[in-house]
Amino acid sequence: MDNRAEVREFLISRRAQVAPEHVGMPAGTNRRVKGLRRSEVATLAGLSVEYYTRLERGVISGASPQVLESIARALCLDDAERAHLFDLAQAASPVARPPRRRSSKSYVPHQSLQWALDSITAGPAFVRNGRMDLLAANPLARAFYKDCYETPGRPPNIARFTFLAGRAHEFYPDWDAFAEVTVAILRSEAGRDPHNKELHDLIGELSTRSEEFRRRWGAHNVRHHGAGFKTFNHPIVGEMTLAFEGLEMAAEPGMTLTIYTAEPGSPSAERMQLLASWAASEYGNAVPSESESTHRTR
Repeated sequence: MDNRAEVREFLISRRAQVAPEHVGMPAGTNRRVKGLRRSEVATLAGLSVEYYTRLERGVISGASPQVLESIARALCLDDAERAHLFDLAQAASPVARPPRRRSSKSYVPHQSLQWALDSITAGPAFVRNGRMDLLAANPLARAFYKDCYETPGRPPNIARFTFLAGRAHEFYPDWDAFAEVTVAILRSEAGRDPHNKELHDLIGELSTRSEEFRRRWGAHNVRHHGAGFKTFNHPIVGEMTLAFEGLEMAAEPGMTLTIYTAEPGSPSAERMQLLASWAASEYGNAVPSESESTHRTR
C-alpha cells in the first residue's frame, strides 16, 4: 500500500497548527501559509530543506528514528501524533509487516473472557477493536449500548452508530466531541494497520454516507484514548456522567477492554443501578447471542 498521501497530508496538517512565535520563529507579516514554512520545520529539525521537503511529499521510507524524533519535536507533536508518525514510517518500509489483527467477522471471545466481563456488575464492560466494533460485552454494556446494538450492521460498531444513527445525537449530549474522538481513534488505527480491509471498508462507508465524517477525517487528527470522563443521555435512565478506563489486551493485539463506572453515591450511580435492573430483566445473567440480538431488533 502506497501511503505517501497519508504522510504528506499528516505532516502538512501538523505544520499548519504550529504558530511560528510558539517555537521562537518570527511571525512576520508576509506569510502565505498557515503555521510554519517547510524551511522553518527543516531548521528546527536540523535537516536540509531538500530532505524535509522530500519527506513531506510522502517519501518517508528509510527515515531513521532520530530523524522522525527531530520532526516530532519541530512540529510539537503530542504522544499520539508522534506514534502516528512512526506508524506511517513503519507502513512505508519495504520490509514492514502488517500487525496481526483478528477479523471482527470471525472473532469469538474465549469463554474465560466472557466470564470475566460478566463478573463486572457495577458498570458496562466491553471489548472493542481499533475499528470500534463491539466484540464482547457484559449484560450492562449490552443495555448501555442498546441503540448501538439495534443499529443495522454486524458486528455492532460505535463509529457507524455515531455518524449514521440519528439517535446518537441524543445519546451523546456533546455529539461533536464524541465525533472528533471517534474519527481520531479510527485515524490512529489506520496508521497502525494500513492493510486492514475491514477498516478501509468502514472508512469508505462513513465517508460516503456522512459529510460530518468526511470533514473530520480530512483533519488528520489522532489521539490516545485511555481514560477520562464522559456524559451520556441514555434512552432508558437518562443522563449519566461516567469515568472510563481502557486497557490494552495482551492476549489480543489491537483489542481494548473498556470499563465505565459512576462515582459512588452520585445520581449517575443510581441511574446505573436502574439500568442494571433493566438489563437483568431484559437479558438475565448473560448477553444475548448474535441471533437473539438480531431477533430483538426486528
